Amino acid sequence: MGNGRRSLARQLLLLQVAGVVVLVAVGAVLAYVNAAAAADRRAGDEVTAVAHTMADSPAVLAALSTPDPSAQLQPLAGQVLADTQVDFITIMTPEGIRYTHPNPALVGQRYLGTITEAQQGKTYVETYTGTLGPSKRAIVPVFDGNRKVVALVAVGIKTEVISADLAGQLSAVIMVATVALAVGVAGSFWVSARLRRQTRGLAPAELAGIFAYYEATLHAVREGLVLVDADQRVVLCNDGARDLLGLTEDPAGMPVAELGLPASLADAFSAQFPRTDEIHVTDTRVLVVSTAPVHSDERSPGTVITLRDHTDLQQLTGELNTTRGLAESLRSQAHEAANRLHTVVSLVELGREREAVEFATAELEIAQRLTDRVVGAVSEPVLAALLLGKAAEASERGVELVLTDDTALDELDIESRDLVTVLGNLVDNAIDAAIEGTETAKPKVTVTARMDGAELLIRVADTGPGVADAARSEAFQRGWSTKPHDCPAGRGLGLALVGQVVRRYHGSIDLRNDGGAVFTVRIPAAPR
Repeated sequence: MGNGRRSLARQLLLLQVAGVVVLVAVGAVLAYVNAAAAADRRAGDEVTAVAHTMADSPAVLAALSTPDPSAQLQPLAGQVLADTQVDFITIMTPEGIRYTHPNPALVGQRYLGTITEAQQGKTYVETYTGTLGPSKRAIVPVFDGNRKVVALVAVGIKTEVISADLAGQLSAVIMVATVALAVGVAGSFWVSARLRRQTRGLAPAELAGIFAYYEATLHAVREGLVLVDADQRVVLCNDGARDLLGLTEDPAGMPVAELGLPASLADAFSAQFPRTDEIHVTDTRVLVVSTAPVHSDERSPGTVITLRDHTDLQQLTGELNTTRGLAESLRSQAHEAANRLHTVVSLVELGREREAVEFATAELEIAQRLTDRVVGAVSEPVLAALLLGKAAEASERGVELVLTDDTALDELDIESRDLVTVLGNLVDNAIDAAIEGTETAKPKVTVTARMDGAELLIRVADTGPGVADAARSEAFQRGWSTKPHDCPAGRGLGLALVGQVVRRYHGSIDLRNDGGAVFTVRIPAAPR
């Protein structure tokens, strides 16, 4: 596998191992240097202390005042050597002639080393190669009672002894470095294995490519995509979702509860179980919502929500339902016309021509009266066709649909499809409710549509059981319905669509009970 194809986890492992090795090596070198400096410092301190002890000894001053100082000083130096860890003690004249030396043959010869500082009454520490080899030594002056330098004392430790002591410390440094290296490499392997699982063994170039495709896809698709984490905060919201939800800014990081969504849609965003193709209504759109929890190795980190715009399709569906209603009305009327025609033909065959003419004229007047009433009161053709269709449907279902005398409506600056949505759903709901109330009253639906000042007033009343007071605030939310739960899909959507249209036009809607439910819609409007 070439370097360009190595996974991110492997590259990170190599980098971490290299870093750990470098850090441990540098640490070991620094520890060794520090140990060497400390050993050298300890040796200097030790020889300085022994040298000062010898220089301050009264026995040394007493021996110096004798005719043969070496006779007393040589045994004294040998005793101190035996009691300390220094390698030599040399006592000499201020000029550097030895009184003592570990090798008695060198007594009386000149000291090899620097004595200038000591001759001036100062302590001097150096590393110097003398007769015993390289050594760390301290040279201090010996003063008499008048603070006159009367002798010099040199005490030293051979560097090979210092190195041997350092070698013991070096093994400890190496052991600690080895343990640190093993722990660091093991930790790097653990991090690498975890990262490999999380990145699925992909190389950096592959991850970068996936991210680029991911970004391009998010911004290219028209459907909305929202990611919500386990804390119910938005992690991602693409352009399509912001447009469908009417959000002007990127909501990433915001709680779902602060997005201003309808309650049912917010509940869908927070769902912990999958939802498929649910219809939800906002102020401006009808959305198809699907959700799916995201699973990882540890837990469910959140939910993926997809949004599709169902607004145009829902409007077309409403128009199709209206057309279907008209077709059903024509079919019903054709069926009734065939029955009436057979009746007329039978009367003629029986020779009762007068009764045949009277029957045909009466039936024609009833049908024409309803058509004339609707067409005369409502000049909006789509709305007039809707009312005729709903009247025929109501009649077929045994419900009387009545237009009030004050119904009068010209063409308005409101979209025809919105008028169909409002009036069609209210009438459908009223017909269903009136049928439910047949035990207490003859099923009847009363429709009013007229201008009231600068507002369009639509009022639909039925003789059904009405709406409970506790349910009025929920009547225009998606999913609310008085129909059984086994009704087909779309249950509880009609009144929600009515509410959506009313909100979009900044109108109002009122629901009260008066011998049944009475819905009153007011929408600002003006004649075309």
